[in-house]
Amino acid sequence: MTTPHTKRIVCAGITTLDIIYGLDEIPTVPLKFRSTRMVTSGGGLAGNAATACARLGASVALIARLGDDPFAGMMIEELERDGVDCALVRRCPGHRSPVSAVVIDRRGERLVVSYSDPDIPADTGWIDARVLAGADATYAETRWIEAAMALLPLARAAGLPSVLDADRKPTRPEVLELASHVGFSAPALRDLTGIDDLATALAHASEKAANVYLVTDGERGAWYMDGRSVMHVPAFPVTAVDTLGAGDTWHGALAVALAEGQPLDRAVRFANAAAALKCTAFGGRKGMPDRASVDALLAGRG
Repeated sequence: MTTPHTKRIVCAGITTLDIIYGLDEIPTVPLKFRSTRMVTSGGGLAGNAATACARLGASVALIARLGDDPFAGMMIEELERDGVDCALVRRCPGHRSPVSAVVIDRRGERLVVSYSDPDIPADTGWIDARVLAGADATYAETRWIEAAMALLPLARAAGLPSVLDADRKPTRPEVLELASHVGFSAPALRDLTGIDDLATALAHASEKAANVYLVTDGERGAWYMDGRSVMHVPAFPVTAVDTLGAGDTWHGALAVALAEGQPLDRAVRFANAAAALKCTAFGGRKGMPDRASVDALLAGRG
């Protein structure tokens, strides 16, 4: 039997290369700007979530698609340095890997310009029950919707908790029914329901849902459904330096907590702590915390 720090998570979705620039303000006019700092880092929802899981002590496998360009090698090398198993990352000949240019202002807010090859194969015929060997939980997202549609039913059949990162309104709404836990971004939930108040929107969206719905809203914390009741878990107050990847960190941490069997209220607080700490360092993924830092914050020592 595994210990809480060796749970295995299988993540599926997009991984990117982020070129991150620091500026005082996010540009609003077409001029030349000089960055105060620059970092190259892996990014993308699933790539970030996998890294967050690994830094929190889990054993992680990533299912993703990349091109056959030099960027793919850079991304895989970084993921493997963090302990992410990339055996299930496919490199597609003749295609380009996802790349993003990111601007971070002095308040930690970000502007992202991303590119994904629209013709990269979406086939998921190679995602079958074997990818879940030894798994304790799964993670998927809406940027590679076909992978989510393939992986989440396998997790359900295996009786595993699963997290769907719904950072945008899904193109195939039926995916929301497949995960045990669906974590919305605030914009995605508002887009889905047409309701501005997040607690009300969450209750409305989950009226007929058999699974657990949650929503994150940055420094305002997170809400989740406990039966028919909407529960709120405040964010940990930090000075935000860089919010890039905070939501991905939150969803990865939630998957780790669920794999460990943490009660939902504790799992959301655990995810809030990981996301808060990520925001305290510049460089996107580079700011993701380790387990000791999260445990210290939860214990009041951080």
